[in-house]
Amino acid sequence: MFGWGRGRGKRADDAAADAELSAEEQDFAEGGPFDESEAPDDQVERLDLGSVRLPVPEGGQLQVEVDPAGPVRAVHLVTQVGRLTVSAFAAPRSSGLWAEVSAELADQLRNDGAQVHAERGDWGTELVADSPKAALRFVGVDGPRWLLRGVAAGPAEHAEECTKLLYAVLDETIVVRGAEPMPVRTPLPIQLPEAILRHIQQAQAQNNGQPG
Repeated sequence: MFGWGRGRGKRADDAAADAELSAEEQDFAEGGPFDESEAPDDQVERLDLGSVRLPVPEGGQLQVEVDPAGPVRAVHLVTQVGRLTVSAFAAPRSSGLWAEVSAELADQLRNDGAQVHAERGDWGTELVADSPKAALRFVGVDGPRWLLRGVAAGPAEHAEECTKLLYAVLDETIVVRGAEPMPVRTPLPIQLPEAILRHIQQAQAQNNGQPG
């Protein structure tokens, strides 16, 4: 079952409604993303990718980017309203990496010709970018020794729906940081489930003219 955010993704005009929630309901509405140590015991079905466990929206399809050398670069969730990408990175014990990363990202997007502005969201600063190819939204969440970045990309007419879907996915995501030391900003490794990995290997073999 895919939960729809448990209250995440609210804008300022929802503040009055929030004020009416009881203290217990407020705690429940806070939602994720969750560190592995605080992962909820719920009924949400998640795709285990090693460093992140993601809920998959109904009708969503997995798209995998594989480096020619072997490692998985990224995993995307392709939906009817756009593409969602959720990635985890190593971060320092002190929070605040997203503020630094988002400023650099905004400069990079502007250098690429996109129009960029910042908005305040439930997890802090969000970047909204309009490029010739797609409408983009970047959301960052600083966690304990990790940074989770979510990206929604799709047609401008579906930007609002795609954004809400990204909020819902982030709200149910679990991050598995691991105990090993890693340089700050290093992507946490993605491990594909065996069935998906086998499917990719068969597809690669067919593309290379080899029997699957």
